[in-house]
Amino acid sequence: MSPPAQPGVPGGRGSKVPPARKLLCMCSLSLCLTYLCYSLMGGAGPAALRSPAALPGTAAPAAPRSPAAPPGSAAPRSAGSPRAGTGAPAAPAASAAPTRAANGSREAAAAGAWPRTPLAPGEAIAAQSGAFERDPQESSTTDEELSRAGSPGSRGGGSSTTPDYGEKRLPQALIIGVKKGGTRALLEAIRAHPDVRAVGTEPHFFDRNYEKGLEWYRNVMPKTLDGQITMEKTPSYFVTNEAPRRIHSMAKDTKLIVVVRNPVTRAISDYTQTLSKKPEIPTFEVLAFKNRTLGLIDASWSAIRIGIYALHLENWLQYFPLSQILFVSGERLITDPAGEMAKVQDFLGLKRIVTEKHFYFNKTKGFPCLKKPEDSSAPRCLGKSKGRTHPKIDPDVIHRLRKFYKPFNVMFYQMTGQDFKWEQEESDK
Repeated sequence: MSPPAQPGVPGGRGSKVPPARKLLCMCSLSLCLTYLCYSLMGGAGPAALRSPAALPGTAAPAAPRSPAAPPGSAAPRSAGSPRAGTGAPAAPAASAAPTRAANGSREAAAAGAWPRTPLAPGEAIAAQSGAFERDPQESSTTDEELSRAGSPGSRGGGSSTTPDYGEKRLPQALIIGVKKGGTRALLEAIRAHPDVRAVGTEPHFFDRNYEKGLEWYRNVMPKTLDGQITMEKTPSYFVTNEAPRRIHSMAKDTKLIVVVRNPVTRAISDYTQTLSKKPEIPTFEVLAFKNRTLGLIDASWSAIRIGIYALHLENWLQYFPLSQILFVSGERLITDPAGEMAKVQDFLGLKRIVTEKHFYFNKTKGFPCLKKPEDSSAPRCLGKSKGRTHPKIDPDVIHRLRKFYKPFNVMFYQMTGQDFKWEQEESDK
């Protein structure tokens, strides 16, 4: 069965705008019009409407990329540049992004650390179906590691427990997101199951390396025996426009796992990770707003954009039924890891072997560590890059972000049939 056509394409499902995109477009249009009036009343005049590319000291916005180009046609890109999936040549920008005349200098300072998706007035996020930027610090996987794992005769998987017998298979299950949601913790926990073999590194096949082909992807995988499940995790798949179609093309029965977390907390964690690598970047408050006075949230910033889960999920539901997607709570993965792992094992059709006996709560780290029930060796915790202390954020900024995310959270609850209670969690603080 071929994958369903995308909305707006002849022969597709029709031109009806999905609810999440419609809501986001309406909100963004309203905010853009408010900002325009504010700029004109403030005497900025026509100069305030110039594209950021025309402002002195600001970087020109990246050109959007077509999502439909075949593998192998990707043009070389510089490190840290925005990505809209692999395999499409750059195209001229369709329209200029809205200006931030009063904030031009701060954006120039942030340009090297935080790529942003250019947004045009009126179309805002809804039209940017493929222009998802990538933070260069989101993965510790290096090209050398992937090359070594994918070389002929390699064990693959980056795991010392990978056997020399069996055969390499394409994965039957993928952890597709989200970044800073708890995907590494979930991967390490499921790897404790004897019937699971998973890649330790992030292959980034369906977003960065698709042109290398399925044989390269297969060689990255660990060897497995009959009855064992092959898995991998790459959190950026969830926000990559081409990923659902490409995964469906590989195997339409692939099982997908998404670890989600309160989007406000996730955004701060995302920022904290980059801050640890680049301490010179602007503050969270500066990056989160187009205009702080008007309270305009900058949804083109990847740290904010990733948390609009309903928008991204609509893309996946065009290719996969909801029954093939498991949503894991990043919060409960900390407070009740055994309970969440029971759901994961049931979803994968595995016997419940990873239980509460496999976890030990580390009070210093603030999250559970893995241990082997059969021996007395010390628990194995995630590295020092996990559980970083978050910087103190202005409470007003937190409040505005909660208001921004609330309608999208509610829509996400309705789409998944699950209430993650993020609003209740915030009211309890």
